[in-house]
Amino acid sequence: MSTGHAPEQDHGHDPQDRAGTAGAASHRGRRSRTRIGLAALAVGALALAGLTAVASPGGAATPAAAPAVAPAAIPAPPAGFTTTWSDDFNGASGTGVDGGNWKYDTGPGSSFGTGEIETMTNSTSNVFQDGNGHLVLRALHSGSDPRAGWTSGRIETQSSSFGAPPGGVVMMQSSIQQPNLTTANGAGYWPAFWMLGSTLRTGTTWPTSGEVDIMEDINSRSSVFGTLHCGVNPGGPCNESTGIGSGERACSGCQTGYHTYAVQIDRSVSPEQIRWYLDGANYFTVNANQVDATTWANAVDHPFFIIYDLAMGGGFPDAFGGGPNAATVSGGQMNIDYVAVYNKGPGSTTPPSNGTNLALNKPATASSTENAGTPASAAVDNSTTTRWSSAFSDPQWLRVDLGASHAVNQVKLNWEAAYAKAFQIQVSNDGTNWTSCYSTTAGTGGLQTLNVNCTGRYIRVYGTQRATAYGYSLWDFQVFGS
Repeated sequence: MSTGHAPEQDHGHDPQDRAGTAGAASHRGRRSRTRIGLAALAVGALALAGLTAVASPGGAATPAAAPAVAPAAIPAPPAGFTTTWSDDFNGASGTGVDGGNWKYDTGPGSSFGTGEIETMTNSTSNVFQDGNGHLVLRALHSGSDPRAGWTSGRIETQSSSFGAPPGGVVMMQSSIQQPNLTTANGAGYWPAFWMLGSTLRTGTTWPTSGEVDIMEDINSRSSVFGTLHCGVNPGGPCNESTGIGSGERACSGCQTGYHTYAVQIDRSVSPEQIRWYLDGANYFTVNANQVDATTWANAVDHPFFIIYDLAMGGGFPDAFGGGPNAATVSGGQMNIDYVAVYNKGPGSTTPPSNGTNLALNKPATASSTENAGTPASAAVDNSTTTRWSSAFSDPQWLRVDLGASHAVNQVKLNWEAAYAKAFQIQVSNDGTNWTSCYSTTAGTGGLQTLNVNCTGRYIRVYGTQRATAYGYSLWDFQVFGS
């Protein structure tokens, strides 16, 4: 197993308006990111890994077989963690993804800035649930040119709220079967499970906004790469556009069966860490003190959104002697059993054991709403797929009528990417005269657990300074007490 760093090609992204913003003007421009591998370094990495390129003999293109194994249940959270969000892909056979959880990222791979040659589609020929508890991303080829005519799939979560607040830990884990191909017939395949920083959706550029590649493989080599992208491009503290990576690690059986790939972002230790896991074994770690504090904070200390894609071709496969050729089969697929996000310490969205969410489905009003699709009530429905968002001005507030006076001891806020930098938690007995029981001018966004001590029938989040050019946006506003 190699401990050297191999050159890799990173994924392009499709920065969009904030997740779920209906009716807002779209600016779906693509920002190019290129991480071209150097051939000499790639050869060195092959030698370190004990791997060799296999010549691809000619052969017929045959689709890969559909997964036959029974789906695994989403694992219970590790000790000390709670399950924040998950998807086990239990839709009917031949259906697309759940639009409440996911959105398609479509268009030509040439737009991603990575050299990919496929076109990403929302067709159920390329992205579908198999009816047996799996999501399938399938690459299909038409025509006689192995370097053209490919379609495949790429999806990302609607939510960009998956992260670790100060003092907390977040873990993203997925069970995946890489394309069941070999180096003889799988040249050019590039499956990936990865994340981009939520701030990308609100205008921060890549790689400043951060990218964590949880699993990448190329050319059906039965291996895995883990990488952090940060700083500036090119060069900078994170050696972009290569990033800070694990190099190629052996992944025995990852083409023929399901294995778990995970990342933990740990903000409870000093220095903070990102840890990569294969089947529960930590194989790579990046510490915050490997870069300057500002670079780390900009790339890591915020929530993320999750992406799956199955690319074809590009600089990364090419750096390892790959790229689709005459022997590359059509129909190879990445099969996904489940994905789960777990939180530990600050940031868990699971209600504490000493109380009930007093705000759940209670009457909610707001100073404004961005549009009809983001009402105040969406912040108290205990769903991370609906949200309240305000007009793009200060101040703004979201108020909940608890129905009776309660002693409140804890408030949980799950911010979308557009969060409050300065805000207060206030209570009132009449809905007119307000008393503050929490105040900050350094809001972090993401998942915030606030311990408070106040009593009232009405409670509100009162924002006085936005962290972005957009409004205030909350996936969830939870209130606990007696």
